[in-house]
Amino acid sequence: MSDIDHLAEQFPILGRSVRKTKLADLPTPVNEHRIRLAGREHELLIKYDNLTSPLYGGNKVRKLEYLLSPASRKPIRRFATFGTVGSHHALATALFARQAGLDCTCFLVHQRKTAAVPVTLNLLLQSGTEILRFGGAYNKRIATLRKNLWHRDVWVVPAGGSSWHGTLGFVNAGLELAAQIESGAIPVPDQLYVATGTMGTAAGLALGLALAELPTTVQAIRVSHTHIANEDILHRLITKTALMMHRLDQSVPQDLEKRVNICLRHEFFAAGYAHSNAEIDAAVIFADQQLQLKLETTYTGKAMAALLSDLASGAANCSQVLFWNTVNSVPLAVAVDAPADSERLPAEFLSYFS
Repeated sequence: MSDIDHLAEQFPILGRSVRKTKLADLPTPVNEHRIRLAGREHELLIKYDNLTSPLYGGNKVRKLEYLLSPASRKPIRRFATFGTVGSHHALATALFARQAGLDCTCFLVHQRKTAAVPVTLNLLLQSGTEILRFGGAYNKRIATLRKNLWHRDVWVVPAGGSSWHGTLGFVNAGLELAAQIESGAIPVPDQLYVATGTMGTAAGLALGLALAELPTTVQAIRVSHTHIANEDILHRLITKTALMMHRLDQSVPQDLEKRVNICLRHEFFAAGYAHSNAEIDAAVIFADQQLQLKLETTYTGKAMAALLSDLASGAANCSQVLFWNTVNSVPLAVAVDAPADSERLPAEFLSYFS
């Protein structure tokens, strides 16, 4: 593993301005596969970002490397973040906070019941995380934040890690992929398929690939509701990230946001966040049987369903497609039949264990 910081190497002034805390083992592997679909064989490239860390893998780790770094230079005792009760981002933040010897508070909202929710809640409880119910009217949410953050030396991490700062983790990832292509590990993909929730992963990849002058189009498969993920928010995030990069380092192209190739896809959302359908379920089974990939139906199954649908219909219109696997694959042994500590779990969340 080379563990090269591609962003800092190519833009050293930017690298000195936005340092990161090493959490991930990089680069993650990338490989070519052959699959059989609709009676034809296809080449499929896979980027294994499920292997970013032996503590907890997946795409959240790359963002946290940038988001947690400023806290190391301040008198911080606690991280705080936001998510659903099954949020991978909230769990990753809590686990890496504990690794750093810091406390963590997670403000969580309800979601549809899935088998993963009690796993996440119990892992949060076992890590000593403070779990708080978040929601209600604006004034109520502000009151909750004031009550639980004031005078506690807290570093707040945005939901999903998708600020311009967290998005840099995937600008770096796009440059990492470009380096793997240049080394001959894989050919240049025409299309890159990735699940997108708060859109920092997809936005960063599109910017990184644009910096590398690669023609790849990022197919961002929406898994969140449109008040969280839509074209306007995506454009603002890309523009803000590009603007801040250029402001910190004039060698970053001033028109970078105009060079990105990205398409936000809505047709694989199913009935809602954490909902599935027959097509998504079939994509998860296909990945398991033909690719030995353990996906799930909330994020990665939807991205795989889009990729397989485009290949089968010819809509991809290309010879090389890449699947970016964002789900954690580190085994997490935890009981799911009852809360690890019901006294520390908001009463509204007990129903996820029934």
